[in-house]
Amino acid sequence: MSRPAPDIRRRVDAVWRIEGARVVATLAKATGDLGLAEDLAQEAVVEALEQWPERGVPSNPGAWLTTVAKRRAIDGWRRRERLDDRYAALAHDLADETERSDHADTWQPIDDDVLRLIFVACHPVLSRESQVALTLRVVGGLTSEEIARMLLVPVATVQARITRAKKTLSAAAVPFEVPDPAAWAERLTGVLSVVYLIFTEGYAATSGDRWVRVDLANEALRLGRVLAGLVPREPEAQGLLALMELQASRFGARTAADGSPILLADQDRTKWDRAQIARGRAALQRADASGRRGRGRGTYGLQAAIAECHAAAPSVDETDWESIVILYEALGRIAPSPIVELNRAVAVSMSTGPASALRIIDGLASDGALRGSHLLPSVRGELLARLGRVSEARSELLTAAGLTANTRERAVLEAKAAAL
Repeated sequence: MSRPAPDIRRRVDAVWRIEGARVVATLAKATGDLGLAEDLAQEAVVEALEQWPERGVPSNPGAWLTTVAKRRAIDGWRRRERLDDRYAALAHDLADETERSDHADTWQPIDDDVLRLIFVACHPVLSRESQVALTLRVVGGLTSEEIARMLLVPVATVQARITRAKKTLSAAAVPFEVPDPAAWAERLTGVLSVVYLIFTEGYAATSGDRWVRVDLANEALRLGRVLAGLVPREPEAQGLLALMELQASRFGARTAADGSPILLADQDRTKWDRAQIARGRAALQRADASGRRGRGRGTYGLQAAIAECHAAAPSVDETDWESIVILYEALGRIAPSPIVELNRAVAVSMSTGPASALRIIDGLASDGALRGSHLLPSVRGELLARLGRVSEARSELLTAAGLTANTRERAVLEAKAAAL
């Protein structure tokens, strides 16, 4: 096969980012096998790379991928002489899908299928680690390398988790459906976790040449809204929605016209979406009202409260950093992690100064929990620069630049080092 033109490759990649989860979800619903669904979808992508350069991009590329993948499923079943009811039903569905693919305005992806896909991937038959890895792969469309950087684990570990998860779901004959509401509780924690991880990758991409992947973040936000509507009295669902709404409100100010990052201190806060901030605050109020009936704010509620402090502040200097420090301390008690401690250090540096924050960072460095991540040396470089330790600061910032896989972030770190 000849190599496809770069513009076609970019177009296929863009289609997959937007439509991939829905395509896989539709195929999983039709075949009853998540692993097979993803394989069929990838085969359809390969066929797109072969055909679109000659025939052009179809008017509805998502429907085209779904149709091609279903045809491949039928061909596979025919070869194995499995002409059963499932084959007949899929063939009938294929006729409808083919007609729809020629009329872009009439084909509407079933959004609930993506939610079903997440609930399947978060089935209790899987470990929490496998749930997260599998969902980030098939719903978020992230590569094994991106997932490994997010979870701070080796790439081989992520690949093994995904492979094992698919085999486990197939062996357990897990149905492609949202369970009865009585069974939601055992899956909800995993579902909320992966939705937020997908949003996080959209908010600050771990790799590539884009600082923000708005399409990915918006899909996570859409799923969060659906979940909050399904469980309106679940404080963590409302807390997650509040957090995503508040963070997404900054998208209009986070990048320049050329896509380069604009850091928090330099953002034009008049570009923050005030209507979205209001929606986030309303969701946080609902979370607090539900929490008062039981256990109070959870991890997402606390993070949303931190985001609310930023949203309410006219500037970085006028931010209530003392409250943010307290909120991070509470978050660290109920959900301790090196990332939470790193963020607490940043808040401490703004509240009481860089020297006390540097002690926290040095403690994290000695623990080794963030070894290989660019986050720790980037924060340490900032603190050292504020303390006047210029040579050390430059070295840390360049180390961080070498560790990040995001070209935009690398450019920011290298510019900071050069400015010193």
